[in-house]
Amino acid sequence: MPEPESNKPTLLERISALLLREPEDREQLVKVLHGAYENNLLDAEALSMMEGVLQVSERQVREVMLPRAQMDVIDISQPPEVFIPFVIETAHSRFPVVEGDKDNIIGILLAKDLLRYYAGEEFDVRDMLRPVVFVPESKRLNVLLREFRSNHNHIALVVDEYGGVSGMVTIEDVLEQIVGDIEDEYDFNAEQDNIIADDAGHYRVKADTEIADFNAALGAHFSDEDYDTVGGLVLEAAGKLPGCGDRLDLGVFTFTVLRADSRRLYTLQVERKKPEEQDAR
Repeated sequence: MPEPESNKPTLLERISALLLREPEDREQLVKVLHGAYENNLLDAEALSMMEGVLQVSERQVREVMLPRAQMDVIDISQPPEVFIPFVIETAHSRFPVVEGDKDNIIGILLAKDLLRYYAGEEFDVRDMLRPVVFVPESKRLNVLLREFRSNHNHIALVVDEYGGVSGMVTIEDVLEQIVGDIEDEYDFNAEQDNIIADDAGHYRVKADTEIADFNAALGAHFSDEDYDTVGGLVLEAAGKLPGCGDRLDLGVFTFTVLRADSRRLYTLQVERKKPEEQDAR
């Protein structure tokens, strides 16, 4: 009489049971997803996106917003022939429009609406402004994404607890948390400090590092009266948004842009000049 087949479940049956079992908490759900990846039921990209979806519900706007110091804005007092070259150079599709300062944002200008200016039509910037959406720094990203989809907005201004503008956030910023950003050798681990020294005596610095923290870590004396972050300091000194590889001397330091896109700075390399370079003028 033949031996009965083993009742031991196959690998596929074990994985299926694992996936079909209702996880008791989020940590267990992540383990289930990683188990599916390890058994080739998910590829790395799908796993990353699923983890991103879970993280979106936990993260707040303040964690992904573009800081106020790095915002590209248009002043309503400027004539089109002054601000249109700036629009072309920065290549954004939407711009906050201010009247006086960045706390007084009166609308959003879509770059495509400027075609009317070149078409010779009657042109008044105020008439083309879209309403501004303001959100608190503490708003959850999943809630913000739902609002973006329902009201067909792509950009919101972020305000702090005192009502002042602290930054802005776009639908792309939120979606990046799901689909991921382009990583390179300059990316930081989320648990690492904003300032990391390497063996060559250089420092990799996140652009959103507060100037006060930078000063304390490197013995610098940059003012934080006008800008809060190192990125804002570099933008002001450069007079424009520098690109990858651009270098800028500030005091006894040389800043090199390691990572940036068309809207913001992400990572900088900082090195202290040699004494003979510091003395050279």
